[in-house]
Amino acid sequence: MALTNSSDRYGGVTKTFHWLTALLIFTVIPLGVIAHNLPYDTAEQLARKAWLFSMHKTVGVTIFFVAIARILWAVSQPKPDPVAAQPAPLEFLASLAHWTLYASLILVPLTGWIHHAATTGFAPIWWPFGQNLPFVPKDNIVAERFATLHMFFERVLVASLLLHIAGALKHHVIDKDATLRRMWFGNTAAAGATGHGNAVLPPLAALIIFAAVGTAAALQPVEDGPAVPSLQAVVSDWQVQDGDITITITQFGAEVGGNFSDWTSAIEFDPDAPGPVKGNVTTTINIASLTLGSVTDQALGPDYFAASEFPTATFTGDLVETDGTYEAQGTLQIRDVTEPLTFPFDLVIEDDTATVDAALSLNRLDFDIGQNMNDESSLAFGVDINITLTATRAD
Repeated sequence: MALTNSSDRYGGVTKTFHWLTALLIFTVIPLGVIAHNLPYDTAEQLARKAWLFSMHKTVGVTIFFVAIARILWAVSQPKPDPVAAQPAPLEFLASLAHWTLYASLILVPLTGWIHHAATTGFAPIWWPFGQNLPFVPKDNIVAERFATLHMFFERVLVASLLLHIAGALKHHVIDKDATLRRMWFGNTAAAGATGHGNAVLPPLAALIIFAAVGTAAALQPVEDGPAVPSLQAVVSDWQVQDGDITITITQFGAEVGGNFSDWTSAIEFDPDAPGPVKGNVTTTINIASLTLGSVTDQALGPDYFAASEFPTATFTGDLVETDGTYEAQGTLQIRDVTEPLTFPFDLVIEDDTATVDAALSLNRLDFDIGQNMNDESSLAFGVDINITLTATRAD
């Protein structure tokens, strides 16, 4: 069997690309459907769901590169003549299905890949080249836009595939010609017939289809999630001007970072006060303001922060100077659990402006977070918190 195409037969390379692509498509679609519908209430269920999604993504990226190689090979090869002439409408549909199928094999995995790169956490691609893409920011809106495009283009892929299969079966069962047989391995050849289709119209129609589908996807509203009521502002000796409370978890061995966008701190502090206690602080965090990559909804759910039942977390403590260093000594309440907590912080005061930096680690199990994930194979026990803020002395 020759490796290259001729006017009356497909070569071995083309046939290999064809059937490899078919195998990958019939693998990736069920993987995605099954993974999407699986529960993730326990560590075992989450691990299974993540494994299937990782397989789905890895096969999808494989399809992307196989499709590029297949297209480059097809461009370099002569296309065998059709086995028999078909009515113009059928010839148009066959050509249109080929164009939309080839484009889908690029666009579906590419949009899925961009969605993956724009978020963090859950189900990595299994390869050594990292999870990011150049020029793709970590951004929830970008991720959701490309997730929608991925879903819409996937429908075009399925429709194109069904048309392609229907055409092949028509040739084999109804027309009883060699169209399908000559795509199988061996030396099957068939005398060609001259087609009478328009070479420009099918790719133009495919372009219109993708433009319309892409526009429909772009017009879909971005899901902002439920409105999160903001915390009431607090008044204290020191007023927080800006800052961040960030959180880092480790899921399946990879770090996933996020932050709480809404929080308040009431700070009373006098560095010249007698004794080691220089003041106190009460920091209240709006739990629903958390963003944590692709696992935000899971983190806010009943097995974790349970944001609907326990909307805030609160640290209350004294600000203590010990041997020239500072630490906060108090209690942290998350959910319905209150635990003692002491952590050091760096403090710089210039005129009436103070900057604070602190880093601490918590064990999620101490606060009944993720009790269903009772080992670290899926979700590590340790959670890293970083706090930075700038405050000014009130007049």
